[in-house]
Amino acid sequence: MTSKKIVIVGSFGVGKTSLIRRFVDETFSEDYKVTIGVHILKKTVEIQENIVNLIIWDTEGTDDIEEIRKAYLLGTHGFIYVTDITRPKTYENLAAHKTYLNEQFGNVPIIAVGNKTDLLAKGSIAQMKEDMDFLDLLISAKEGNNVQRLFERMAKMLIA
Repeated sequence: MTSKKIVIVGSFGVGKTSLIRRFVDETFSEDYKVTIGVHILKKTVEIQENIVNLIIWDTEGTDDIEEIRKAYLLGTHGFIYVTDITRPKTYENLAAHKTYLNEQFGNVPIIAVGNKTDLLAKGSIAQMKEDMDFLDLLISAKEGNNVQRLFERMAKMLIA
């Protein structure tokens, strides 16, 4: 078995904690609790006959990625950058933040996701995918759409 550290980053209220809870515990809560500092959870996945222990770091939300304590980010194998597709402010600095992460932590995989697809009108996700082609995946932590796929994709990138 191999262990891999994944750090979840993004602005306040984009659903980072909800995403992790959906993946690890298969639950969702409407109760909003602000993450202060970092919260660490883990879950084991099997990818192509490899057992991967994902150590998932849920960081507090910030609009400026450089405000996250470097100690939280050291030793990261992969980043998941979460945005809220209903709030453009949460993804307007995505390119700059990805550049910063690559410069500071080497070329570790970064998967950028747009959360809260459950808030879109039915049938509009296809158009949203085109408009937001800078995102790797559209997800819904509330409904669970693409959540498992997201973490499995990251795990595959980490064992490749």
